Amino acid sequence: MRQLLLDTHTALWALSAPDRLDPVIRDAIEDPRNVVAVSAASVWEVEIKRVLGKLTAPTGFGATCVERGFDPLSISFEHAEVAACLPPHHADPFDRILIAQAITEGLELVSDDRAFARYDVRLAPAT
Repeated sequence: MRQLLLDTHTALWALSAPDRLDPVIRDAIEDPRNVVAVSAASVWEVEIKRVLGKLTAPTGFGATCVERGFDPLSISFEHAEVAACLPPHHADPFDRILIAQAITEGLELVSDDRAFARYDVRLAPAT
C-alpha cells in the first residue's frame, strides 16, 4: 500500500487529464488499496486561481476530489509550524504546506516541481 499526497497540478491532471500522468503513478492513484490525499491547501489554491481567472476549473474542486475517492487532508497547527521552519528553497506558501504535510504525515508527495527535491521529503514524479 502506498500513501500519496497529490500536488495541486497532479490532482488536477488525475481528475481531468489522467493520460498526462506517468502510467505507474496513474495506476497507483487508481488503486483502491492506496491512500490518495489532496490537501485543503490545493483546494484553496485552485479556487483562488479560478476566481482570479488564472486557472480554468469548475467550482467545487474539493467536492470533486472527495467524489473521486481522494482523502481530504486538513491543515493542522503542526503542518503550519513545520512549513514555517522549512529552508527557503521554495517561496510558494501552498507548496511549502504540501511539503510540510508530506513530511509530517509520512506521505509520498506526487509532483513534477523540481524544487521539492531540495527538501527531505519522499517524492514521486507525476509524469
